[in-house]
Amino acid sequence: MDKNDVLNEEFLKQFKNSKDFSDFMESLYKRGIETMLQGEMEAHLGYSKNRTRIDKENARNGYGTKKIKTNQGAFEIKVPRDRKSEFEPLIVPKRARLSQGIENLIISLYAKGMSNSDIEEQLDELYGFKVSSSTISVVTDMITNDIVAWQNRPLESVYLVVWMDAIVFKVRENSKVVNKAIYLAVGLKNDGLKEVLGMWLGKNESASFWMSVLTDLKVRGVQDILITVTDNLNGFTNIINDVFPQSNAQICVVHQIRNATKYVVWKEKKEFTKDMKSIYTAPNKEAAKQALEDFKLKWNSKYSYAVDSWYRNWEELTVFLDFPVEIRKIIYTTNLIENLNGKIRKYTKNKLSFPTDNAVKKSVYLALNEITKKWTLPIRNWGLILNQFITIFDKRVRL
Repeated sequence: MDKNDVLNEEFLKQFKNSKDFSDFMESLYKRGIETMLQGEMEAHLGYSKNRTRIDKENARNGYGTKKIKTNQGAFEIKVPRDRKSEFEPLIVPKRARLSQGIENLIISLYAKGMSNSDIEEQLDELYGFKVSSSTISVVTDMITNDIVAWQNRPLESVYLVVWMDAIVFKVRENSKVVNKAIYLAVGLKNDGLKEVLGMWLGKNESASFWMSVLTDLKVRGVQDILITVTDNLNGFTNIINDVFPQSNAQICVVHQIRNATKYVVWKEKKEFTKDMKSIYTAPNKEAAKQALEDFKLKWNSKYSYAVDSWYRNWEELTVFLDFPVEIRKIIYTTNLIENLNGKIRKYTKNKLSFPTDNAVKKSVYLALNEITKKWTLPIRNWGLILNQFITIFDKRVRL
């Protein structure tokens, strides 16, 4: 039957005001839940009402009542019982007082940076019933098991590119607020899709902690990373090569530009930046090296530290020049993961500090879930880029 035949004009005329219609919807929702519970009981016992029992020892045993809170409001329902008390309803599980819809709403609001008290107030305003902050905490704590499962899931054996960076949060520890870092790694798979490989909580970003991150990736099944892209954290490249010796380690050129221009006086910054651009936009390494020599000749007397930083990091800064233009565009900078960090900040901006390590992990995990819902398409020109990877790396790209 067409739904328009049921909800026709004559049918809707019976409702005199919005309260009448709201009461009807509540009754309809309640009836629907109770009907589904009856269906679950029939499936549990193996026979419908007024039919011969299959299990001679078990049968229906009346009803119990239960108050639940749903998107439609708070109301009481009848829950069928069996003699053996073995019936475990799925739609409204035992000991549950919130419908799945409300739980999902709580988790979604928490993911968007709302505090427990804010969520409590929002539910009261929107749905007219109270859910305590402690109940909200219990609901959000349920995702802890999801985090553990996600963090320990098996990974692909090969990632074409892995971007790595850390984001710092303030967390309470021993009655003090300290800085802690969430370490993030994003991998590019051979289907062109991006995947957050995990998050790890540690002290402020350090190369030694990245060793444990890379080791964890290896334990979870990663055998090879063709290219890594990181900032210029001291010792990072050596650690990558210790765990994945075949990997090409590219240092972020954008980080290098920022660091090099940090102490340049304002009136010379435009010219300085323009001359530096000729280095990283060069067509090949030879041309880039010549541009660096010209850059040194012009600026070394004023900004030797900036010039020296290019020479110190030259090999890692110019890895991208060994590749075709299409691959260069995706590996010369950590902007991809920095953009991810920026979006995480938007979700967590209401949290000036987190009460526990677990609280910050919950917030970042839920933010990642929201952000990566949109990661459904391969990166642009993927067919061409994949063929370039296959040509360059041959058997290391496992299709």
